[in-house]
Amino acid sequence: MKPIQTLEKKTEKVKDWSRWNTRNLGWRLGVDAVAAGTAGVLVAPVITAIDRGIIENASGRNTLGASLRVSLSQIVFRPHHFFFSKPFALIYSLYFGTYLTANAIDTVQSTIHNKPATTTTAGTPKFLATSTANLALCLYKDNRFTQIFGTASASRPVPLPTFALFTIRDCLTIFASFNLPPLLAPSLSLHMSSNLQNHLSAISIAQFVTPAAVQIVSTPLHLLGLDLYNRQGVGWKERVGRVGRDWGISCLARMGRIVPAFGVGGVVNMKVRGGLMGKIE
Repeated sequence: MKPIQTLEKKTEKVKDWSRWNTRNLGWRLGVDAVAAGTAGVLVAPVITAIDRGIIENASGRNTLGASLRVSLSQIVFRPHHFFFSKPFALIYSLYFGTYLTANAIDTVQSTIHNKPATTTTAGTPKFLATSTANLALCLYKDNRFTQIFGTASASRPVPLPTFALFTIRDCLTIFASFNLPPLLAPSLSLHMSSNLQNHLSAISIAQFVTPAAVQIVSTPLHLLGLDLYNRQGVGWKERVGRVGRDWGISCLARMGRIVPAFGVGGVVNMKVRGGLMGKIE
């Protein structure tokens, strides 16, 4: 009886594996990386300039407009200096890693649940994985950017309250960028015709709107975190006044960086991945 039972268990395992969609899995993971790399290299220049501008403006080191002009001048007249700089590398690594994690989760889910390679997900595993990757990379980036472009000494570490505020900020952005668009797209589709093209348009619209809208809430968290680093021994009333003073222009600037990062970048990542996956499927 035992040999028969063992054989039955082995057969069940083989059947379970046969339900997985492992077709062209190596190529699919390669497509995930190509899509992430394409989106990352497109959005990194704009975000590098805006992040530098926001931090320099918050610290009083430079105005946002002047800082953006400096970055634009480097891109045009000294591109090798800009694109091979540490700030650009930090931003590119951040978004490449975030997109790649999101793509890989979709590939894992489509493999385990035997779904088409073009499948995208919006569940808890994707949120946790992308949040973890983004938080780790973004906190390191923010630490380095704050030290490079802030007013405090580079030897002083970023305080824990600043890290905590940046963590909440990034969780809000990740949820609005990777989880909300697939959830909102069906509602948007109800106001459009039901063909596939309009469904994809609804996803694209949601991909642009939700990451930008959440900046209204997350920008004060970002500014407060920067102020805690740049100014020690300041009362909360003065801090709130400083955040309120910079909130408007900083919110617009962060929307300006989020639309490329998770709007344009998210759509490019989705289109490139979907197109290449459709060819190898």
